Amino acid sequence: MPNAFNFAASPFDCLNEDERRLVRDNVDIAYYAENEAILEAGGAPAHLFVVTKGRVTQYEGDEVVATYGPDDCFDGRALVAGKSGSRFVATEEVLAYRLARQTVKDLIAANAGFGALLFSDIGRKLGVIAQRRSQEEMQSLLLARVDAAFIRPAHFVDASTDVVSVVRLFQEHNVSSVLVRDATTTPPRLGIFTRTSLQRAILDGTPLNQLPVGRMSAFTLVAVPVSSQIGDALTTMLRHRVHRLVVMRDNEVVGLLESLDVFSFLANHSFLLAEQIDMARDLDALAQAASSVTRMVSLLFRGGSRVELIARQVQEVNGRLFERAWKMIAPPDLVANSCLFVMGSEGRGEQLLKTDQDNALVLRDEYAPPAELDAIVTRFSDALAAFGYPPCPGGIMLSRPDWCMPVSAFGRRIREWLIAPDAEGLMNLAIFFDARAVCGDAALLEQLRASLIEFALDSEVMLARFASATEAFGNTQGWWNRLFTLADADRGLDIKKEGIFPIVHGVRSLALACRVTRETGTVQRLDALVAHDAVSADMASELAESLHFLMGLRLKAGLAEIDAHKPVSGEVHMAHLSSLERDLLKDALGVVKRFRTLLRQRFRTEFL
Repeated sequence: MPNAFNFAASPFDCLNEDERRLVRDNVDIAYYAENEAILEAGGAPAHLFVVTKGRVTQYEGDEVVATYGPDDCFDGRALVAGKSGSRFVATEEVLAYRLARQTVKDLIAANAGFGALLFSDIGRKLGVIAQRRSQEEMQSLLLARVDAAFIRPAHFVDASTDVVSVVRLFQEHNVSSVLVRDATTTPPRLGIFTRTSLQRAILDGTPLNQLPVGRMSAFTLVAVPVSSQIGDALTTMLRHRVHRLVVMRDNEVVGLLESLDVFSFLANHSFLLAEQIDMARDLDALAQAASSVTRMVSLLFRGGSRVELIARQVQEVNGRLFERAWKMIAPPDLVANSCLFVMGSEGRGEQLLKTDQDNALVLRDEYAPPAELDAIVTRFSDALAAFGYPPCPGGIMLSRPDWCMPVSAFGRRIREWLIAPDAEGLMNLAIFFDARAVCGDAALLEQLRASLIEFALDSEVMLARFASATEAFGNTQGWWNRLFTLADADRGLDIKKEGIFPIVHGVRSLALACRVTRETGTVQRLDALVAHDAVSADMASELAESLHFLMGLRLKAGLAEIDAHKPVSGEVHMAHLSSLERDLLKDALGVVKRFRTLLRQRFRTEFL
């Protein structure tokens, strides 16, 4: 065969040298004229086809279901099944390599990764890719297990031990904390005494050689299993605002994981940013911290971190940033009598790069806000803009009167969206449904959420209108063909409109219909919907994998635009994707297509 066979294209890039030699010895090349059928539905394929020139269209009946271009292969699934369920036609003149069926079967038997990439669903394909990259990814501390990091030995003392003796232990072992056993309670409890606790002990006034360490210890330990990833451990530190975690194996203490032990590995990760935010004393210092968020995302993504983990880190950092800014700007009584919340992708924990502000403020009904409230909320919106979060073009910001109201007025506005829904009202409803409190009294937001559920579920028509937004974007019949015409024209594909939004809003619609209100993240909602039998476990898994893959593609494109000093559009250019990425993109959009069909059947949106 010609030596031009591209072993860098998926799935052939996972073959070893012996397997590549097997391909070279058993492949030939064929020509197909324009409009010539390459494989008929119901036929028994004898070859796996790899396109080298031209374009092939796959039909199920009269419907186009996929398009293939150079370096793409088909039809692996039919080859294994022994029968094709589709018709493949040369849309233009095609040159294609043909690999014999027995050779393909031999490759599948010898290389499980090849078989998975050839005909598995998107979940297994992404799993194989992750496995192939495991050695490289383990170099990223966020993906390493906790026990791969430096775990400090745990030193134990009895709660009755005096503080002076504990300080001697600090000095002797060069440690900054000890675990404290208190056997006076039933059951016995375990606490921690740190150098910060020592400061409080000194200020207590009791002579330190007479002060039991148990009196100054914290007995609310935060623990993680030894099998946890460092990234998950750091997220736990952020959430609980602690500097160290107790590492457990089964019910036994392995040791302590401290934040300082991982700072040198990732010089700009989320915990360091959170520390910088907490130490900030003015808005300028907060702006300095905010300027590092995008660099943190880039480092994590290019270091191999999972997109969903990066998004969770961003959510924690942004939440801390917004909370700190609000407390700097708003007087304490306003903070205590209101709830600042974020919405949209920020509320779901699915934001990666900085996007438009989507936030609001709900006030306690009986509270009389300060006369300068308008100036306060405007200053907050301006501060976020200075941090790199631009104003929302639709005005969904607490600096606008429609998004800064007492509970009763806000509840009436939600009922207006529900009773007489127009396009704008339904979109506002969707954005609000993702709300997450970041500062103040979260119970105020829960009151609004309860009023939403109370009125929403009385009307199947309203739910159908709400769900119909999944049809507002994208062309379910045309994007297969556009995958390669876009490559030719170097035009972008809006991944958010074509894939991310239908998944997010479709899941949101099912969650509203099933009264799933506690969860705001798409994956968490999917887990709840499986429990409600609203979607199958397989569909939920495919949707989650597809969402994360599409988010990753969009992030990759956005980072490339930032590197080129261009405005971030989030559009994906087909010419910039590898054959594997194009293959996975087809799979992901195919999942979106099936999900839209499920939504039409559930909500009967075709009758609207």
